[in-house]
Amino acid sequence: MLYHLFEFLEKTYDLPGAGLFQFITFRAAMAIIISLMISLVFGTRIICSLKRLQVGESIRNLGLDGQLEKEGTPSMGGLLIIVSIIVPTLLLARLDNVYVLLILLSVIWFGAIGFMDDYLKVAKKNKKGLAGKYKVIGQVVMGLIVALTMLWNNDITVRMPVSQVEGTDWEIIESFQQVIPQVNSLPITTQMAYVKAPITNMPFIKNNELDYSYFVNKNTDLVWIIFIPLVIFIITAVSNGANLTDGLDGLLAGIAAIIGATLGVLAYLSSNVIVADYLNILLIPGSEEIVVFSACFLGSLIGFLWYNSYPASVFMGDTGSLMIGGVIAVLAVMLRKELLIPILCGVILMENLSVVLQVSYFKYTKRRTGEGKRIFLMSPLHHHYQKLGINENKIVVRFWIVSILLAVFTIITLKLR
Repeated sequence: MLYHLFEFLEKTYDLPGAGLFQFITFRAAMAIIISLMISLVFGTRIICSLKRLQVGESIRNLGLDGQLEKEGTPSMGGLLIIVSIIVPTLLLARLDNVYVLLILLSVIWFGAIGFMDDYLKVAKKNKKGLAGKYKVIGQVVMGLIVALTMLWNNDITVRMPVSQVEGTDWEIIESFQQVIPQVNSLPITTQMAYVKAPITNMPFIKNNELDYSYFVNKNTDLVWIIFIPLVIFIITAVSNGANLTDGLDGLLAGIAAIIGATLGVLAYLSSNVIVADYLNILLIPGSEEIVVFSACFLGSLIGFLWYNSYPASVFMGDTGSLMIGGVIAVLAVMLRKELLIPILCGVILMENLSVVLQVSYFKYTKRRTGEGKRIFLMSPLHHHYQKLGINENKIVVRFWIVSILLAVFTIITLKLR
């Protein structure tokens, strides 16, 4: 809203300083500050309201140190994260940008799924919460919306030289002449195009691009057969993985903040002509607005950590965890970096795999020997380390450190090929 307001004031009245809102760096910095302030100012009020409504977490005794002390801690704190994301995004982002609209829909959609689950658990005292099939249906529907938008919305394009488009079935939306600065040489003028192309960045591979139509005999009309199931799988897997990771005070919030910051960096790189050309990554018009959203996402999570760090005053619940995982997946898909998720979200992936391996091995050994055996002392993985007697705070910080290493390696992959 403020972007459009100050754009109008600058054009109509030549208002001094209004041009600041044209700069992504300024709006991103303001987004972090506003989202952080919303979390800090309204956090205590929301926590007090949750306590009055007796929206407390019911803890199942798993034999872990300090676990029962958390009984009654307010849940559904994900509402604070959602408000801290939506308000500054509406204020500072361009609301005519398809990426902003799609990611805001994702926040509300996944937040609503998580809220229904939390509401049934804490208000209706239904320990199972929302049935798993309804969660999956909600995730699948959102995945379908994201995939169809990516495939068929003409505002979602990549920008590349026309010479790279020749010989393909990619649809050229618009072509134009552009001067491109070249390293150690004079600028050159080349024919550029906005292209609807089913391509993504491929790590470790020369030319750094994967064309999904390759899997359907380069028929772009059939690429949805591959792309839609892939997007649905990614969104469902990351959303559920984030839900499993949310088991220790501050764990998911810290990891998600690191991932969100990394995606913000990738969005900035993907929107900058010079940097994208230097790194040989896809130039995505309009993705600069994702930087603003990522800043809101980062600020809201840091603000939430003020209350969620050990010992937590509030838990995010499924309202926050399902939303966080879904948003991370949607951001990666929009930035065409979905193939980097196994690296960037490595901790979430391992938490997810630990549960799958534990359950699968237990069922397998029980079927073979009559007695189920376990790989880990307890799953998800963070509980395994708790069972080893490691302090909860130390586990959280170490998982954060691993996430930072994975985030740095994710950035490095842009030049490793």
